[in-house]
Amino acid sequence: MHAEHGRSGQWPLLLDALDPLDAEFRPWGSGEIYPGQMSTAANHDPAGLLAKWWATYTAFDEDDDMLSAEQRLAVTAPFGQRWPGRAPGRESVTSAGQLAADYARVFLAGRPQSRLGLVTAASGAEALTTVGWSGPANYDNDTAKFSAVVGDWESRFGARVVAVGFSTLHLSVTAPPETEEDALLVAAEHFAFCPDNVWQGTRPYTLAAYAERITGVHNWDFWWD
Repeated sequence: MHAEHGRSGQWPLLLDALDPLDAEFRPWGSGEIYPGQMSTAANHDPAGLLAKWWATYTAFDEDDDMLSAEQRLAVTAPFGQRWPGRAPGRESVTSAGQLAADYARVFLAGRPQSRLGLVTAASGAEALTTVGWSGPANYDNDTAKFSAVVGDWESRFGARVVAVGFSTLHLSVTAPPETEEDALLVAAEHFAFCPDNVWQGTRPYTLAAYAERITGVHNWDFWWD
């Protein structure tokens, strides 16, 4: 269905639920979506957002912090508190639509309770704002900001939005980082976008370990606590 988007204008989203056994199928069946409360992605600069979020999440607060200053710097080494800038984009010979369809099949195999949603939107990134998804609300309740960043990833890495849950987001990626240097820069973007991917991901909880896990991998998955 991703290949049909250019003709139909409908972006296919696999809708996952917080609890697949819950009859409300949150947030979709329970109505916990807020399209009227969002701005628009075009109003936001993705580079500026990433730099701002990075500064926020790498800052040390003596009054409210579970990590010491040294521990916090170790998480984001080798950059520490210094924002390294965005990773360079990459060209890919892989069809973004075909890869998205392939990943959709893989996702459904693991989450067969997912439902198909069709959203009138120019892209998957914009579809997130159009439906009023609020997964990252504990960090920022304006989904359009996240749509702006995902839209930038669509251009730079051939990312496509495949599935979205209560507080999860799943993308296919045609041109993931292939070198350690590029993977660290992409990992920094992911940390700024969704710090829980690193803070609460797979041990060790460091940017370098996360970068190793995403090198050459054709899907990016995010979860906000």
